[in-house]
Amino acid sequence: MNVAIIKYNAGNIRSVDYALRRLGVEAVITDDKAVLLAADKVIFPGVGEAATTMDYLRAGGLDTLIRSLRQPVLGICLGMQLMCRHSEEGDADCLDIFDVDVKRFVPRRHEDKVPHIGWNTLTDTRSALFDGFTREEYVYFVHSFYVPMHESTIAVTDYIHPFSAALHKDNFYATQFHPEKSGRVGERILQNFLSL
Repeated sequence: MNVAIIKYNAGNIRSVDYALRRLGVEAVITDDKAVLLAADKVIFPGVGEAATTMDYLRAGGLDTLIRSLRQPVLGICLGMQLMCRHSEEGDADCLDIFDVDVKRFVPRRHEDKVPHIGWNTLTDTRSALFDGFTREEYVYFVHSFYVPMHESTIAVTDYIHPFSAALHKDNFYATQFHPEKSGRVGERILQNFLSL
């Protein structure tokens, strides 16, 4: 299987690569448009800031390329947020794959800490991405911005309020949490993606 990880100024590309290697998959990390178009699966990771990252993607034409992909694509963390219409982080227009805007967490109580960091549960999972799940599973989050509940929501997590832990539309899948940092549960999600 030919798996490509989109190379850009994101912080978690290597950890995604290592997670795939643990599954026996040698991915190519590339910004070569021909290689990305030819891949069987594409992963769009991300740790960073929305506005500057969108500027980087537009400068190299990767924004147009990502929208044009027809094979299964998995966005992770910032990658998921950039697949949305707009982000409050840097007032950034994004890829507009998912017709929803990214919002900043606003604490309601003293104990509400932002960013949301650590393990939390997935509920209401409904997608082939979560095949084999028989109960609520814990996954690892690090984020200050979130995607509200939406028609494309395929998993929910509650922190301050319920939000979209994962999205799916057509060939595009996305997780707010980091499957590459979520132990056996995350490995199962990555394997399910590779099996789509």
